[in-house]
Parts: sequence; C-alpha cells; structure tokens
Amino acid sequence: MIFAHDTEVALAAAAALVNTSPEADRPDGDGQERLPDPAALGEFMQTWGWTGSRIGDQRELEQVRRLRPRLARVWAADEDEAVEIVNGLLREAGALPQLVRHDTWDYHLHATSADAPVADRMAVEAAMALTDVIRMKELDRLRVCASDTCNFAVVDLSKNRSRRYCDSGCGNRANVAAYRARRSQG
Repeated sequence: MIFAHDTEVALAAAAALVNTSPEADRPDGDGQERLPDPAALGEFMQTWGWTGSRIGDQRELEQVRRLRPRLARVWAADEDEAVEIVNGLLREAGALPQLVRHDTWDYHLHATSADAPVADRMAVEAAMALTDVIRMKELDRLRVCASDTCNFAVVDLSKNRSRRYCDSGCGNRANVAAYRARRSQG
C-alpha cells in the first residue's frame, strides 16, 4: 500500500467523480453526463461509500458537478498549482480535520461534519487525499489514460508505477490492437 487505505479510496473516488463529467473523453466517445440526476448522485455516493447527510435535490447535484472541473485540474497540474487547488478546496469548506470511526472503517480522518453539504464533503475528502499525494511527492501517480481515444483520470497505485490505462477497457483494446499489428506483420 502506497498511501493509507482511506487516502487510496478517496483518490479513486475523486478520479471516478472527475470521470462522470461529459467533458471527460471516453473510449466510447458518447460525452454523456454520468450524473444526470440526484438519483445517479445517490448511486455514486453509495458505490463509493459516502456517509453523512444528503439532501438529494438538484442544487446538491449542481454543487457536485461544479466540483468536477476543479478536481480534474489537479490531474494536469504541477505541484504549486495542485497545492493552490487543494488549499482552496480546504479553505472554502472550512475543513477541520478530526479522527472518526464509522461503519466498517477504523479511525481515519474526516475534515467536515457529517451534515456538511455533499459537495463540500467530496471536495475536502479529495483535498485531504491529494494533500498526502503532494507531501509524498507522488503527483506523477495522477495520470490521464494512455489510450489515444480516452482522457479519463487515472490514479496509479501500483508499486512499480506501471498503470497506464483507465478501467474502461482501454488497456485491453491497446493490447488487442498491438497483438493484431504483430500478427499482420509476421
């Protein structure tokens, strides 16, 4: 494990949130909104284990949607810009780190109350995880999928820093294309 478990989950959730945007280029090229309504946000939150209060209305959804481009900027940022983004997210949400234990999780950091707005909780959770990435000089673990047809955000948590593709099948497609090219030449 490169980072603490909660940091790795928060990084993966941040990348998944960035990848819900219609602006995120996808292998299928459909450009669809992956959070089309409050119910989809609820499903996303359940998938990634978000706890705390939830209003479940359109305003809450819009706040989360506005967070995505700010997080996406970190994947292309240098260290100073990443620090600026992270500090802004923490400052705007009034983050106050504290140890908590809930559900099946042992003690870990939360920096907002359970009744803070969903977008604030998501922003601060991502910012706290990104803080570890920056402090450990591991920003190069935040990548964009290596496929020519995909720009999904990728978090490389492999020990040997070898992850190049997103989870949408791009790696398989690249391997199949390379295999076919080798077969046609031989």
